Amino acid sequence: MEPALQRRIQRYGWDKAAAWYEASWQRQLLPAQQKLLDLAGLRPGEKVIDIACGTGLVTLTAARTTGGMVTGVDISDKMIGLARIAASKMQIDNARFERADAEELPGPGEVYDAALCALGLMYFPDPGQALAECYRVLKKGGRIAVAVWGRRAHCGWSGIFDIVDRRVRSEVCPLFFRLGHTEILKNSLLSAGFTNINMEVLNSPLEYASDEEACIASFAGGPVALSYHKFSQDVKEEAHAEYLASIREFRQGDGYLVPGEFVIASGVKE
Repeated sequence: MEPALQRRIQRYGWDKAAAWYEASWQRQLLPAQQKLLDLAGLRPGEKVIDIACGTGLVTLTAARTTGGMVTGVDISDKMIGLARIAASKMQIDNARFERADAEELPGPGEVYDAALCALGLMYFPDPGQALAECYRVLKKGGRIAVAVWGRRAHCGWSGIFDIVDRRVRSEVCPLFFRLGHTEILKNSLLSAGFTNINMEVLNSPLEYASDEEACIASFAGGPVALSYHKFSQDVKEEAHAEYLASIREFRQGDGYLVPGEFVIASGVKE
């Protein structure tokens, strides 16, 4: 897919998903986000950038942890707007947010002590360029920590992409699960210049209390939101039924416990 088109799909897709994102994903992604922050080893007073920050879940935690200035960047205006509202409500004044492309980060090089990217790298047209930009803006000795979804076979919800693509050609993220192979992610970090790579695989299931909750998270609150909002009501209901059938084996009572795998990695700019 043409990179400019992929960026537009991501920008407006996440604008559509913003209203449902935290309710759908905050609890589900917390284990991976906590592991990422652990690997980042943030220290008091450090300057941090959080790429693909969404509504600021990781950014604001980092701001509270370090007390230093933390910058969150995201391609979605609506995600950035929600992050600013959250910072204001929580009275966190050492976090700032701006809309930016991960492959062209704002500002000069060698500014930050740490760079974070929690579950955003899979969506970028050129993940290698985004990692190179992280390398550029980090100081010598600075650290990077990234988290991506794991292998397709270990993510029980992965059928969502095929279900949507059969109804509208979306190609939201054609190589979404590629970085979930640990060697590919490790080699991507090495190619960007990082050393001392540390890799961890985390298995953490996604819990949904009902059919409705599972469908809202996967369709309205996630990466296929832009395509989903183009569906007629009949097509939405048909897609819901197909998706629920795809996760039926993970049913637990009225809800679901769907397998989820994350790969978290860290590295250093020497």
